This record gives sequence, structure tokens and C-alpha cells, in this order.
Amino acid sequence: MKQLLIIEDESAIRLALRRLLERNGYRVHEAESVEEARASYNLQSFNLILSDLRLPGGPGTDIIDQAEGVPVLIMTSYASVRSAVDAIKLGAVDYIAKPFDHDELLHLIERTLKQSQLARSNEVLKSELERSYPVDGMIGSCQAMQEVFNQIRKVAPTDTTVLILGESGTGKELVARALHEQSQRSGAPIVTVNCAAIPETLIESELFGHEKGAFTGAVASRTGMVESANNGTLFLDEIGELPLTAQARLLRVLQNGEIKRVGSERPIQVDVRLLSATHRDLKQLVQEGSFRGDLYFRLRVVELMLPPLRERGEDLIELAGYLLDKTRKQLNRARMQLTDEALESIRRYDWPGNIRELENALERAVILSEGSEISADLLAIDGPSGGIPNNPTLAESNLSLEEYFRRFVLENQEHYTETELARKLGISRKALWERRQRFGIPRPRGGSSRKPR
Repeated sequence: MKQLLIIEDESAIRLALRRLLERNGYRVHEAESVEEARASYNLQSFNLILSDLRLPGGPGTDIIDQAEGVPVLIMTSYASVRSAVDAIKLGAVDYIAKPFDHDELLHLIERTLKQSQLARSNEVLKSELERSYPVDGMIGSCQAMQEVFNQIRKVAPTDTTVLILGESGTGKELVARALHEQSQRSGAPIVTVNCAAIPETLIESELFGHEKGAFTGAVASRTGMVESANNGTLFLDEIGELPLTAQARLLRVLQNGEIKRVGSERPIQVDVRLLSATHRDLKQLVQEGSFRGDLYFRLRVVELMLPPLRERGEDLIELAGYLLDKTRKQLNRARMQLTDEALESIRRYDWPGNIRELENALERAVILSEGSEISADLLAIDGPSGGIPNNPTLAESNLSLEEYFRRFVLENQEHYTETELARKLGISRKALWERRQRFGIPRPRGGSSRKPR
């Protein structure tokens, strides 16, 4: 039974309200002033407080701060826009003028209670989600992921450099964004640089900027990525690919908080938090002489190790469900589900491309599906040894559907019949024939090009 408190100094109105509310299933308590209410009750025990605006000893709005978290409805005989606005600004959930209609009051109370219950439920859910999944888009109940989440909570509010380790596709960039978003720098930008995607001849200019005329083609001065991240976070992905000269410049940023643009001797002060990630063994690279030891030790003040998907137990199935729902919404498809055979196939497969490969496989399956179920054939995986997904060229890349189809067919048509190819792609032989025509992929010599019936 919902607990309501009425604060009203006129006994006749209190009595009328009490009878009305008790007839409608509420348990009602009374007080003549804010002071009496505060002294007589634990205000947080009520589901709602209904208070007159003008009361002896102080206005009814004084109860708002003292009953933190409990919705307060203000009622008054002195109805005006000014008093309504003032009451709501002070935190009242709503306002009703006397004399009021009983049905109107009951409706307002019911609506307020429902909104309050929903808000509390959302707060509980948000708290649970933040405790279990502090990284947006990352799901994980296994012990290894819970440890990652716990480390994120601890290190995010600091300015400590963090080295994020893990195989390709395990979600290292998501962790970097979580560290930034939960830090005091969240209002400033996070600048992400994939060190492996920038040619070695341009990496220093991209990171640290350059002055006009610093090299052929430098027709104007340019701000580098480090400078763009000033007061925010710089995330260097695949830092193991950074050339030694750029490593020396980066070390200067960490030691002195300054950079020099290419072609300039003037230092520029910067304040950045550095996060980095790699799937390579930096310690081994240090021993080989291709990575600076002093930079390595500055990068790994805190290390976060992301486990591969094959070691995350039932997280795999939870992730598959989450990614399937996400993908079908993005593609504007109706609700879909994985068949038991598909789930078993997902469990058996090693997922060398980790979460990225799982996401790609599900996206491909959703596009090719002609119903509400995702079968094992649509996933195009065959247990731990798999078919094409175990090819690292395909498994660890973000191929378009057309390019995936083209490469799969060209690399496997000498080994499979058309029926087997179609089954592995999760399509009919007719659909395979039509896609061959559309993408210009001829059958191997000696094979039939006759359109299937």
C-alpha cells in the first residue's frame, strides 16, 4: 500500500483529503506544518507528500529539500502562474490549485507515483548496468571481464597512462573511450590515432604537426593530433607500429608535456592523457631494439589485458545475442533469433578475429537471412576448424558483404561444389548463380554455368 503524507493546517481539508485517499487504497498520514512533519516522521518512508503552500512556520516548499527523493505535490488557494513556477523551480513535481476536482487530484497523484516508480527503477537498472558493464557496447560476466571493468573504474578518474593489451578485435578502443568518458577530461576531446594506418614518412607530421615549408608539400602549417588532444585524451592504437623517431618525440610529450612541430624549434606545451593499445608483445620488441625501453615503461604504468573471445565462456552467447539485436536494428529488420544449431556452432568455433569477427558474421547472416531465424549455415562457420573464417585475411578484416562474397567464392570454388559453396554462404544455389552474374565472378573452367531451376 502506498504511503502518503498530507501537510495541511486546515483540519477540514485534511479530513476530506484523508477520506478521499483512503477510499482509493492509500495509507494516509497527517501533519499541520513542515516542522511537525519533519519531527514526527521519517520523510523518506513516504511514496508521495501532498503539501499546502502556505503553512504556519514556513512555506510547504520547505519540505522538498528535507524529503530528498520523495515527490512533493504543492496545493494552494492562491493560484497563480508565479507561485506554480516558483514551486516547480524549487523541486516540486507538480502543482494543483484549490478548490480542486477530486478526480483531477487522484489522477495527478496516480501519475506522479507511476513516474516516481519508473524513475527509481531506472536508477536501479542504471546502477546495475554501470556496475556490471561500465563500457558502452562491451558485455561480459566472466571473471576476466569483471576484472577489466573493475580496473577501468579505478584508473579512469586518474591521469595515469594506460596500456591496453589484447588480440585484434577484442574491443581495445571501447576500453579507451570508457577510460576517457569516466575521467575528468570527458568534456574535452579524445583523439584516436591508428599508428599502423599512417605511412612511416607521415606519422611524425600527423602526430606532432608541421610548419609551412618543413618538407615538400607542406604548403601551410598544420596542427598535429597530440596538439588537437590538448586538455583531453590521446589514444594511440597499434602503438607497436610507431617508428623509433616518433617514439622519441612521444617520450618528450610524456616527460616534459611539450611537442615540437616538424620544421620548428619552438616547443609547444600540451596537457594530454595518453592511452595506448597493441596486440603485439612490446617487451619482445624492446629486446629486438625496435621499441624504446624508456617509452615502454612510461606507457605501461597500468596494463589492462582483454581476454580473447574463446576464453570468455558463456559471454560468447550473451555477446552474440546483443550483437544480433544491435545489427538487426541497424539494418531495420524484425526481431531475429539464433537457432540451437547456430548457438552450438558459435560455441565450437575459436573466433580468431574475436568480437569484430563475430559482429561481421552476424551482420552477414542478418543480410542473407530470409526469415526470423539465423541458422548455422548463415553464419558460415564449421566448428573450431571452420571454413573461410579461419583464414586470417578474411576473419580479421572489415570486408563489405560483396568483397567477402567475392573472395570467399574465388578462394574456395576449386574445392567445393556449387551446392557446398551455397550452403557455406547460407544461400540457395540460385542466389549463388545470381550473385556470380551480378559481381562478374565466372565459374571455374569445366564447371557448368547453367542457371539452376
